[in-house]
Amino acid sequence: MRCRTIVVSILLVVWFFAVGAAAQMPDGSAATPIDVLTHHNDNGRTGLITNETTLTLANVNSASFGKLNFLNADGKVDGEPLYVSNVTINGAIHNVLYVVTEHDSIYAFDADSGAQLWKRTALPPGETPSDGIDGCTQIDPEIGITNTPVIDRNRLNGVIYFVAMSKDTNGAYHHRLHALDIVTGGELFGGPVEIQAKYPGSGDNSQNGFVVFDPKRYAERVGLLEVNGKIHMAFTSHCDHRPYTGWLMQYSGATLQQLSVLNITPNGDSGGIWQSGGGLAADNDGYMYFLDGDGTFDTVLDVNGFPINGDFGNGMLKVSTSNGLAVADYFEMYNTVEESAADLDLSSGGAIVLPDLSISANKKIHLVLGAGKDGNIYVANRDNMGKWNPTNNSNLYQQLTGALPNGEFAVPAYFHNTVYYGGLTDHIRAFPIVNGKLSTSPSSQTSTTFNYPGVTPSVSSNLSQNGILWALQYRGSVGKAILHAYNALDLTQELYNSDQQGTRDQFGAGTHFTTLTIANGRVYVPTPTGVAVFGLLP
Repeated sequence: MRCRTIVVSILLVVWFFAVGAAAQMPDGSAATPIDVLTHHNDNGRTGLITNETTLTLANVNSASFGKLNFLNADGKVDGEPLYVSNVTINGAIHNVLYVVTEHDSIYAFDADSGAQLWKRTALPPGETPSDGIDGCTQIDPEIGITNTPVIDRNRLNGVIYFVAMSKDTNGAYHHRLHALDIVTGGELFGGPVEIQAKYPGSGDNSQNGFVVFDPKRYAERVGLLEVNGKIHMAFTSHCDHRPYTGWLMQYSGATLQQLSVLNITPNGDSGGIWQSGGGLAADNDGYMYFLDGDGTFDTVLDVNGFPINGDFGNGMLKVSTSNGLAVADYFEMYNTVEESAADLDLSSGGAIVLPDLSISANKKIHLVLGAGKDGNIYVANRDNMGKWNPTNNSNLYQQLTGALPNGEFAVPAYFHNTVYYGGLTDHIRAFPIVNGKLSTSPSSQTSTTFNYPGVTPSVSSNLSQNGILWALQYRGSVGKAILHAYNALDLTQELYNSDQQGTRDQFGAGTHFTTLTIANGRVYVPTPTGVAVFGLLP
């Protein structure tokens, strides 16, 4: 058993350093692994932090753990707060929490004291955050910075990238890519840059042989992705209000120049990329993975098994990022057209790229997972995702039918050879991986049922020890949210929740489709008015 524990610990360390924040570390110092630089902690979107040495199974309880502070902000916090250790600002070293709001503001807070270090607006003079479009209330009451930013510590002092939406005095809408110095908050590389695009096609909002990106029709909800110095973003519609199509874009992290554009429903309609805020995922080879929303899928395939008109609505896609954006592989459900028609889209959930898994002494499997409104968990082999079979899903590596009875509106987490899903109006369920496949039934689940929209869990641990699963229970805009902590190896053991001490740890309403941040002994919880801070009590 001791040998097995050592092996698991080594694998967890290798995985953490292989993706996401680790790939962006400027040196090998002990402090840098504390950073949370991207959505759900790494580019695989595993939600796993393996260097948490302060919070343990023994001290996360209502006697020693609770609310420490509240960081006030000027709008709703939908993007995940990001954490950077050892940043020198105004001559002093700080651990810094970066927070974006729907009021188009970005804050740098001292993550320990809560002091505001700087605040900047993404609004040009005379502009305001966007209002809701065509009565859609998915992002409400204003739309500003909805996406989780990404931070590159290697570039200059460190750069934070994000997309902001706004509306000018003439009623025109804008999306702009910003790059700020994490020390000063100053704009870099001549930014911000206006996001504009067109792509060959005859689909929704096409003109003269091109579909045209209309900023009014879109929100940038998914977390940004940086791969090899390039910034990637994706757009979704406001509700399902047409005309819209599925847009992905790639920009240079050094110049903010647009490098590539890909539309995944260019000769059809819909196909927005929502993922309930989940970030675009990537593997170590630079391929990008995501789940596309309901939209046109061409059921006539070319000789390579790809949709003849390039329409990939309602599927799981693998996209090459090295020489521009191009679909490299994909998986579509056999009944994808019927599911799109019924609004059972896959993109209500987010994709997760798992670490390489051994299925025999000399063979590894490379998996990506996705789940959406139909309640099935789809497990694809990243080396051969399966494409489309009109009869059944036998082309897929694995399918867990009905594993999430009410569907998925969140992103799963990974720890200790286990995947954790928090489906809509459901318990959080732990699915162990055995011989490279998910168990068809959970090994444990929480007693708490998480109402709409379910939950995106995260896991903190010290390598393979002290695994704690964290989850935010959203209970509507008028109800108080609850922070929960569970033993990650046995979800029946709840360690703590923020209602256990009456009003002491309560923090008001939460935000739906959001993600917690765990770093350096603290847990940061986004809310409609700022960020609640939890940790060990003094």
